[in-house]
Amino acid sequence: MVEGAARSAADAVYLDLEDAVPAAEKPAALAGAVAALAELDWGSKRVAVRINAVGSASAADEVAELSRSARLDALLIPKVETPSQLALAGSWADRADPYRRIAFEALIETALGLVNVEAIAGHAGRLAALHFGVGDFAGSIGARSAEIGETPPGYVHVATSGEGYATTPLDLWTYPMMRLLVAARAFGLRAIDGPCGAFRDVILTAAWALKAASMGFDGKQVIHPSQIEPTRDAFIPAPAEVEFAGRVVAAMAAAAAEGRGAVAVDGKMVDLANLASARRILSMAGMLL
Repeated sequence: MVEGAARSAADAVYLDLEDAVPAAEKPAALAGAVAALAELDWGSKRVAVRINAVGSASAADEVAELSRSARLDALLIPKVETPSQLALAGSWADRADPYRRIAFEALIETALGLVNVEAIAGHAGRLAALHFGVGDFAGSIGARSAEIGETPPGYVHVATSGEGYATTPLDLWTYPMMRLLVAARAFGLRAIDGPCGAFRDVILTAAWALKAASMGFDGKQVIHPSQIEPTRDAFIPAPAEVEFAGRVVAAMAAAAAEGRGAVAVDGKMVDLANLASARRILSMAGMLL
């Protein structure tokens, strides 16, 4: 499976030493991750390893061992709840290699982690991204979720409507996703959404990816190769979006040359706020550096 991940079309891969590995197998998993980093061809992928939670028996040794790997791009730190956990992990990495600043990516997957997400995002150090760990977060708040990433079917708004009742489905994850996203943006971090657990369902995979992309997330975890293409497609802007964004950038450049800060495009007023959005769309489409 690790070899398949290295060959896959994924933009980034993380190897898991945490919840997917039984306690007795953790030393072997660490050795396997170190070997995979050294021996496999990862191409241009961003490669990370999810260690065990800071405070666990194996976390310090994992940071020390993995920090020596030249091919490792980041350590994914699970169940981050306070900035002090990142500081402690950073001290382990410094001792292992004081000349290398291996990046950290923090998984926010508990109620306490979300309460402290702004402080975590603002931690001065190695942090490069926040990930939303939706599965563990559901358990942390007691949500009745049967599928990772899915809103419980009972989470709806029921109201009277004429002679009967109208039911409006709601999304349980909008609040934690938005709070994580805002914290990431406030401190210049990437924001990565958690996976769609229904990995054989292409429709759900694509729909949940499109939600994250539309909100402004930079990417989304997947747990099966079949999810890569529909997830990536959701993050690539539609041709009409790209075309309009290009015209916004061109129109704003012309307006700036004329000393104006706003201009009309297709009968709509656009200004610097629209320019930022347009440039992001072109960047996501691979058309703007």
